[in-house]
Amino acid sequence: MAGRWLVLPVSLLLLAQWPLRDLIQAGSRQANDAAQALFALYVALALTFASRRHAHLAAASWAESFPPATRRLIGQAGNLLFVTPWALFILVTATPATLQSLGQLEAFPDTYNPGYFLVRLATWGLAALALAQALLQLRRPK
Repeated sequence: MAGRWLVLPVSLLLLAQWPLRDLIQAGSRQANDAAQALFALYVALALTFASRRHAHLAAASWAESFPPATRRLIGQAGNLLFVTPWALFILVTATPATLQSLGQLEAFPDTYNPGYFLVRLATWGLAALALAQALLQLRRPK
């Protein structure tokens, strides 16, 4: 997955904040804002990737006590009762603000640095990817 490489610029930007602020005394806020935007994109991709691989945090020791068919049923119920409604809620409520933010190329509110629209877009994208993943898993369970 290509999104995994986003962790490198995020880390470098976050590490660069202190020298930029303390030694150069310029650019630390821009580095922080860029890191936030990239981190939002990274999280949106990483969470859905982990869910697809069944590598997310789970109560594994408790879940392993059930047979595979029961685990699949619990997963489907979770997708149907929790992930799908949450994702739909986020998509419905965030779409107008996300479209407006994207149309205006919204800046970060505190610094007026460009890129805040990427954070909003990543939130919307996470909900869309989570909904798609949940619906796919409901259709054809593993």
